[in-house]
Amino acid sequence: MRIDKAKFPDRRKKGRFFILAGDIGGTKTNIGFFISAGGSLRPAKICNFHNADYPAFSLILKEFLKEHHADIRGACFGVAGPVINGICKATNLPWVVDTAELKAELGIEAVVLINDMEATAYGIGGLPKAAFAILNPGRSQPQGNIAVIAAGTGLGEGMLLWNGHGYQAVASEGGHADFAPCDMLELDLCKYLLHKFGHSSYERVLSGPGLWNIYDFLKNKNPARAPAWLTKELAENDPGTVIVKNALNGRNKLCGQALHLFCAIYGAEAGNLALKVLGRGGVYLAGGIAPKILSKLQDGTFRQAFLKKGRFSHFLSQIPVRVILEEKTALYGAAVHALQFTSSGN
Repeated sequence: MRIDKAKFPDRRKKGRFFILAGDIGGTKTNIGFFISAGGSLRPAKICNFHNADYPAFSLILKEFLKEHHADIRGACFGVAGPVINGICKATNLPWVVDTAELKAELGIEAVVLINDMEATAYGIGGLPKAAFAILNPGRSQPQGNIAVIAAGTGLGEGMLLWNGHGYQAVASEGGHADFAPCDMLELDLCKYLLHKFGHSSYERVLSGPGLWNIYDFLKNKNPARAPAWLTKELAENDPGTVIVKNALNGRNKLCGQALHLFCAIYGAEAGNLALKVLGRGGVYLAGGIAPKILSKLQDGTFRQAFLKKGRFSHFLSQIPVRVILEEKTALYGAAVHALQFTSSGN
């Protein structure tokens, strides 16, 4: 989806003003100005920052505001971590993001901090059909609950629940729930994680670092399958990227097996979330990994594991599953929520 075509509902539909939105992920941060005018909300300026270059989010925000000026009416920031009393200690970053500090920096009261999965959920409704790839066609039920799961630097899980008037985004920290093995190989993987971390969670498997954990587990079972050229490539580059590349191009079977196991576990946990949420409105895969491994996700491995729920297999077969291809969905969702928050007078 082209950024300059994005449109979202504007409850006020009067005047022209700016909304500031941010998506603070584990690896990168997107910040953007959005213009609210004539019943639509469209991006005016969006910038990307690599988190490793900054010791705190406040420095990113100051840099963005120094270069770009606007009369901001409201702001919302989605961050990868639990938001408690307006403060978030990011899960995979040494950052603390505080709503009070953001209000002081921006000089406005209409500032809200939400979990990044809430932001992603709010952004889904503004995406066109072309922004999705289908893993299971199913049949979406009107006003049915929606599940969102996102593997990236970490594993995010969230949901959209119908409250009788509209959808309410709800965050969770389900990615840190105990990993449940589905066969003997996964049981061995669980033992490997317990030995390595003292706790076996889904994020330790379904994430960029998790993909490396799977590879390392399989390599330890058969060290001869890790050639010297691959070991060198893994040491010099991002391991998850290397594993995906060599799995998809068929160059290394160990990488292929790691990605296959990753997709099977991804499907199983997506099915778990669909059952917990009763997600008859659909399941959406967000995050940076799914679009990069789309061909593997669509080969049946994911769907087979998603449906493997005994007596509820048929129930899950009716639930549509889609991959979100638009990488700025969480940023758009933060802008949507900022507009709603500002318009409600909070």
